[in-house]
Amino acid sequence: MKKFLPRAATALALLFVTPAALAQQAPAPAPAQVKDADPALWVVKDEDTTIYLFGTIHVLPAGLSWFDEAVKTAFDASGELVTEIGDMPDPAAVQPLIMKYGVAATGPALADRLPADKREAFAKAVADAGIPAEAFARLKPWFAANQLSLVALMKAGYNPASGAESALTAAAKAANKPISGVETIEQQFGFFDSLSEAAQIQFLTETLAQLGQIGPEFEKMVAEWSEGDADGLAAIMNEAMRSSPELSKMLLADRNTRWAEWIDTRLDKPGVVFMAVGAGHLSGPDSVQVMLEKRKIKSARIEY
Repeated sequence: MKKFLPRAATALALLFVTPAALAQQAPAPAPAQVKDADPALWVVKDEDTTIYLFGTIHVLPAGLSWFDEAVKTAFDASGELVTEIGDMPDPAAVQPLIMKYGVAATGPALADRLPADKREAFAKAVADAGIPAEAFARLKPWFAANQLSLVALMKAGYNPASGAESALTAAAKAANKPISGVETIEQQFGFFDSLSEAAQIQFLTETLAQLGQIGPEFEKMVAEWSEGDADGLAAIMNEAMRSSPELSKMLLADRNTRWAEWIDTRLDKPGVVFMAVGAGHLSGPDSVQVMLEKRKIKSARIEY
């Protein structure tokens, strides 16, 4: 077996504005040094419509200078910002959704739903996170995996409030640009909740197996994103999704198909749009660009 298991936890930062991104934290202190980053950017256009496609990472370390050069030029030229869920909802509005989609009010406790040989690792992960065991007892497997991943990322020095969407949304508000989403947070919760019990358990057990490597693996992923290495990000996604076709279809292929349809429809309306979604959606064989090609719509990488 490779030294890293399927990277389901780190892959979420390429695919979803998950509950992890809803954590409210003070901004991280400014780093002593700033590192240049040049993440990938594409464009789709016709006679009177331009749509920039920008791949984000939903949780970033401090000290990356990415919102400049071609990315900033494209953003400034755009009349609106489109992200996965638009402006982040207030945490108070999200709490009922967590109760609806992330908590199992009846049935066995979460630990009892896990394979017997995984329960010790689960108990240790919860204890290491500094969270009372009873707080996890009623969580659904997908939500528990998400929360444990968030804690591991925070311990590795990542600030959930520092993702690319946060910076883009703040800039759009400052410039009075309309902000909208191609999904809602409730839809995203529902996607996870729609996974079978087996897929959710697999997601959690694989997360448990890789918690100790989330920091280093995430660092590699951020490095590839910073270099605009779409092929490198695609490799991460392929590795992360290989073990669960159900997860891959729900998280990636189905959503990319819908978003390609959204872009196709949006091309009928004049204007310039800056569309920012998880970077994993813009790489690999099921990418948004591939889905656009099936609709005879071309996308072009912007080199800078």
